Amino acid sequence: MSAQMTKNNFPKLHNAMWPGLVGKGSPGAEPAIDLDTMLEFTARAEVDGTRFDGVDLFLFEPHLSIDADEDTLKRLADKIAARGFVVGSVVAPVWPPTGGGSAMGSDEERKRFVEQVRKACRIAARLRQLGIRPYGVVRIDSACGVADWLKDPEASQARIAETFSQACNVAEDFGERLAAEGEICWGGMHSWRKMVDLLQRVNRPRTLGFQADMAHTLLYVLGYNAPEDGLLPPSWDWSDPARLDAALATLTHELRPWTIDFHVAQNDATVHGSGTHDKTGHHCLPNDPQGKLDIVKHAGFWLRDDEGRLTRNFRHICWDGCMFPNAVMHQPETWNNILRVMIAVRNAHGWQEGQTLEAKPAAPRPATVSSRKPLKKARRVKLAARAKPKAKGKMKTRKGKAPPARRTIPKRRGKAKASSVRKLVRRPARKAPLKKGRAKARK
Repeated sequence: MSAQMTKNNFPKLHNAMWPGLVGKGSPGAEPAIDLDTMLEFTARAEVDGTRFDGVDLFLFEPHLSIDADEDTLKRLADKIAARGFVVGSVVAPVWPPTGGGSAMGSDEERKRFVEQVRKACRIAARLRQLGIRPYGVVRIDSACGVADWLKDPEASQARIAETFSQACNVAEDFGERLAAEGEICWGGMHSWRKMVDLLQRVNRPRTLGFQADMAHTLLYVLGYNAPEDGLLPPSWDWSDPARLDAALATLTHELRPWTIDFHVAQNDATVHGSGTHDKTGHHCLPNDPQGKLDIVKHAGFWLRDDEGRLTRNFRHICWDGCMFPNAVMHQPETWNNILRVMIAVRNAHGWQEGQTLEAKPAAPRPATVSSRKPLKKARRVKLAARAKPKAKGKMKTRKGKAPPARRTIPKRRGKAKASSVRKLVRRPARKAPLKKGRAKARK
């Protein structure tokens, strides 16, 4: 086994199963690829002795019914464990065609949305109890289009936030966390500013976070569906890699604190859609000559902080290859190439369990780009204040000895109790008795 391939063992490497379903199976689209076949594709992939560690699931038929009973879940757990895998994150089928409803829709639609989240959390928690799911989140989105959202942006955003908050209540009942996938086709999440705004409105960081997909967030930078929030000009010709890095630095600075799930992916900066799936980021093969991302370098923008230190915000990372043609997915080399770039990402930005965090950044971070609206700097100032070194060691006298500690009365609001003051004030040493002559003189 290659030493290079075993440099780090975290984060764990997962493959998504939903490319066998998304954009498949509907009239005019390619047929869906069943779960057993997707698991087999993943199990056969190997690069110098290293294999995938697990899979992320879409909780929808024909892979798995959202209403799966206990026996079905046990068989699923056994099937996945038999291949040496674990389960990480799972996707809740919150969209109207899959039994859910718009998060900004009618009361009935929103009720269906939350119910699908409840069912997904039930399965996720049960897989955890069965010992097959050691980490991961439940993924959601707004399940509504951008055009409908734009009819009344403020009311739409408020309604989505309210629905997400209800979903958080459900997730907490099962001990689960939700991750909202940032994608340009979902209303209220179609730009990075709108995504940050939605997360702040819900304000449940322990329960609701962000799922970053490199293919989708690249389109955030370009301002698709929200030109006012673009960080690169509309006529961007990709001739200046440093400017792309600066734009991605701005994007990740704002969204990284919320990110709890991460997809490694490639994008050729175009939008794509098939079947019933709306137009969204076009996932490419990692070695696609039209790919605009340096996958290993740009993955580090999410896996490291602004100073280049590892964040360790998630225990696994997942490859997402939505809407690859079936012929491409049936080629073994497709999955070997994907696994190879995943290993490279982990070697560059991962860690060995038990290893301490890096004291110094691996490389300097690029400067962020300015956008039309100034970014809030409160968080940067707060972090900078925390980073100021504190004086260590004790004060020394000229003889090299530390002076005795002084007990002082702390400042209090109002009057201090007499008993507490007595405990804090050092009593003066008792003086020797005065001689008789001096005592009489004093009298």
